[in-house]
Amino acid sequence: MEHIGLYLKDIYFQKNRGRLSFHSQNFQKYLFFQEGFLVYAKTNNPLELLGEVLFRLGKLSKEDFDKIDEYIEPKKSIGSVLLENGLITKESLEEGLVYQMREIVLNMFSVFGAEFRFQDKSDFDEQVFDAKLKVPVLIEEGIRGMKHNPSLKTFLAKKTPTPKSIDFYLRLNKEERELNDLIKGEATAEELLTSSNSNPDFFWKSLYLLYCLNLVDFKDGKEKKAPSLEKKEKTEPGVTGEEKLAEVFDFHNNLENLNYYQILDVIDGVSQEDIKKSYFRLARKFHPDFFSRELPLESIQKIDNVFDQITKAYQTLSDEKRKSEYDKKISASPGDDRKNLTKEAEKRFRQGKTLFNQGRFDEALVFLEQSVRLSQDKASYFMLLAMTQAKLQIYRKEAEQNFIRATRLEPWNAEALVGLGVLYKKEGMHIKAKKQFERALQLDSDHKIALKELRGDEKTRGKINFKDLKFKDLMDVFSKKKK
Repeated sequence: MEHIGLYLKDIYFQKNRGRLSFHSQNFQKYLFFQEGFLVYAKTNNPLELLGEVLFRLGKLSKEDFDKIDEYIEPKKSIGSVLLENGLITKESLEEGLVYQMREIVLNMFSVFGAEFRFQDKSDFDEQVFDAKLKVPVLIEEGIRGMKHNPSLKTFLAKKTPTPKSIDFYLRLNKEERELNDLIKGEATAEELLTSSNSNPDFFWKSLYLLYCLNLVDFKDGKEKKAPSLEKKEKTEPGVTGEEKLAEVFDFHNNLENLNYYQILDVIDGVSQEDIKKSYFRLARKFHPDFFSRELPLESIQKIDNVFDQITKAYQTLSDEKRKSEYDKKISASPGDDRKNLTKEAEKRFRQGKTLFNQGRFDEALVFLEQSVRLSQDKASYFMLLAMTQAKLQIYRKEAEQNFIRATRLEPWNAEALVGLGVLYKKEGMHIKAKKQFERALQLDSDHKIALKELRGDEKTRGKINFKDLKFKDLMDVFSKKKK
């Protein structure tokens, strides 16, 4: 298939420089690239000429536009001539050039079967252009805006898409993410369409978008299952830019004390699915796209370093061979390092506990997440983290997982089971809640909250909440083993 999307994909991800020519019927266009950026475009389509664009944008008067042919000079661009004659401002020219480049490219997406030719030109590095456009943005706009063409189905149908990268995952909309999350490298595109119940036109366009953004690759046959991202539609509520920066800087300051398991907030022996989930959760927090690139250079470097380390941790732990080699390496780490991490984890836990008791749950969450990253064998850490997350609606799913972690670390302790039961009750899952209370009573037959819930005490039923759990004695409760 000959299509602009495929050429833009190769040019951007290979960081090519040169000229891409486009010929279709009576139209000819030339796109010029430097290191993957579109820096200049030429066209013979009258509706895409710079004068026409400036007029439509209101940057050039109708009087000047009607006599624009008078301003054409050999070996000079029309933009520079209009600028020299005072007919437009420099700012208007720059805006017009960017708009023109965008229009020239986006109008190419509706054309299938055109003739393309790319010529590498190393001398482009020495030239300075007035504008630059990000190619991935053009790919997104172009594919989303174009009409479905049968050529897409012909190109994609028999191929088996498999996950490849996550760099542009956060730029997808909800429906596109849902499609991306279905891709495991096990089904052909036709099979995916059947199982997804998607609108066919949307499906083929979106799958093509995933490919052109390098999120998926294609195989001719069915491949071994590959890691993919978990769907995550919720975002953090009420978090300011300053708070997000403080969190990423704090993470950065602790990086040298964290191993890859602690960076990803997973325990040794965890499943690949959980590693994948944790990586995506962290990507939602710390991906550089969530931070302004106008920050001081030092801040940008810290943000990039944090995400680089998170990515390295994921790449290592999601590959069985590399994971095995890494496990051998960290098993030989000096004992003093472990003592320091344990001490720091205890400090963060105490800070989080204080904030929790003050009702400052958003702030407590930060410290408690750090505590479980640093030390993953303390049920009390996971317990209080789960209680904090249960106070924040968006983290209820994570709260469930952390209550479960606490029960696995201390299966003899009833508190985490009761906490899990209360969480299920809040979510309206009364049968699951009842099972947790019953399990808790098997461990502690006198547990006040579990008894009240199961007996249906009219004075207390429906009023139990997390404040009824003994936060004051939390550390003592979790330090006692069942006799």
